[in-house]
Amino acid sequence: MAEEMTKEEKARIKEERRKAFLAAHPELAAKQAEAENKKAKVKQKAEQVISTVSEIAENDQMQARIDKMNALREMGIDPFGQAFDQKDHAADIRAAYGEKTLEELESEAHEVSIAGRIMTKRRMGKLGFIHLLDRSGRIQIVVNQRIVGDEIYNLFKAADLGDIIGVKGTVMKTAAGELSVLVQEYTHLCKALRPQPDKFHGLKDKEERYRRRYLDLIQNDRSREIAILRPRIIRAIQRWMDDHGYIEVETPILQPILGGANARPFATHHNALDKDFYLRIATELPLKRLIVGDLERVYEIGRIFRNEGMDLKHNPEFTTMEAYCAYSDLEGMMEMNEQLFEYVAMEVFGKTEFEFMGKTINLKGPYKRWNMVDAVKEVTGVDFWQPMSVEEALKLAEEHNVEVAPHQHTVGHIISLFFDQFCEDKIEQPTFVYGHPIEISPLAKKNPKDPRFTERFELEIMGIEMDNAFGELNDPIDQRQRFEKQLEAKAQGDDEAAEMDDDYVEALEYGLPPTGGIGMGIDRLVMLMTGCDSIRDVLLFPTMKPRED
Repeated sequence: MAEEMTKEEKARIKEERRKAFLAAHPELAAKQAEAENKKAKVKQKAEQVISTVSEIAENDQMQARIDKMNALREMGIDPFGQAFDQKDHAADIRAAYGEKTLEELESEAHEVSIAGRIMTKRRMGKLGFIHLLDRSGRIQIVVNQRIVGDEIYNLFKAADLGDIIGVKGTVMKTAAGELSVLVQEYTHLCKALRPQPDKFHGLKDKEERYRRRYLDLIQNDRSREIAILRPRIIRAIQRWMDDHGYIEVETPILQPILGGANARPFATHHNALDKDFYLRIATELPLKRLIVGDLERVYEIGRIFRNEGMDLKHNPEFTTMEAYCAYSDLEGMMEMNEQLFEYVAMEVFGKTEFEFMGKTINLKGPYKRWNMVDAVKEVTGVDFWQPMSVEEALKLAEEHNVEVAPHQHTVGHIISLFFDQFCEDKIEQPTFVYGHPIEISPLAKKNPKDPRFTERFELEIMGIEMDNAFGELNDPIDQRQRFEKQLEAKAQGDDEAAEMDDDYVEALEYGLPPTGGIGMGIDRLVMLMTGCDSIRDVLLFPTMKPRED
């Protein structure tokens, strides 16, 4: 929703209430502060002891690895290797040969060439066993001293967990039936100087997983799977869009004017032009200029930047797809939305049902339609269809404990706040929420039957906004007036309000055909399809607070 409160904002309100309570009870506050200080000191001392012991142990292991690095150099082996002809991956070998018997593999002698990281290593006399990790997964490597010779076997014996090797050999099965590669050639490719975190006591802190994603990808098969699935989902979106006549385009990230959404921006300075610019908060206005230019159907998948809070659903930089279709409308965008989601689900996963936030979500259309005002009336009994003044709406908000900021003193804003507070969390299955007030939709066309509302919908799943769509406003006079109202809101303290964009209004004056537009969050769609509750799990490098904070 346009006025959706982030987790941080809700936490801030809760914290303010807690402080007010403690201010009214100073004795209780003093006791609580004393207890918290004692607890913090004990925790800090324990962390210091653990950190010191871990650092000593890690330094000893690193020195041993550096000694081995130097030994490799003395043997004439580059510790950090050269190119290797990697022709196969673990998953491909499993798919091709996993069903064959030990005897079949022995007689067929399939040769493979793989490379990866040593994850486990053990020896049984003149036999050595490695579990090798590549991007597709793990496979066992068997090193037979009689086949590779003493020199290579000693190289294998000196290898550490985390080292990267290349192997050429034949596919086999052990007596226990494990699919393996019997080594014919063994090549050292990279010495790992730092040991990986202990399997059971290491990278458990989610914050560290996100900061050191490289370790997370090594140790967590699920993280690696999501990293590979994400681009497949994006490619499927592109295929559907391309097949339906949309042209993929690119628009500037640096924007001289704030527009296309209600959000706080990141600002920067262009030295050559000596002018301040914003990192884009939306791609909407440049894309609609292209519809004015008669490209008819366009879309862009790209990064958006908003200087706002971080929580399970929000990251300051995120990926969206915005698409605009000339001669379409809100209903056309709903049909497009349903078809696209269903296609991507089937193309990538072969199903339309996904486990997400503890529920089974079905992406097969058609989706439920829920009018915003009807929803508020259904849940709270408050009827915003009835004409009312701002004062009457504010009184209803006060009666229902709905907090209204100074720049939200309009009936439309209050309707949106009611929906956010009472209705949004009631949504589980895909639902088109439509009928947004004009005050929170500065770029949407007015509803011809009721000008208080607009031709706009948001697709919500499990109370999360997945996308936002409009019957696009193409009346340049109306658009200028909407921009002027946004300037008034900015003057009243709304730092998310849009600025006047005279060039965009001028573009509309040349004629924008009736157009349907949609913007969808790629990250949230990936979350849903991979069953992740946090946006950080689907971003390889999410924004993180500095460690010292």
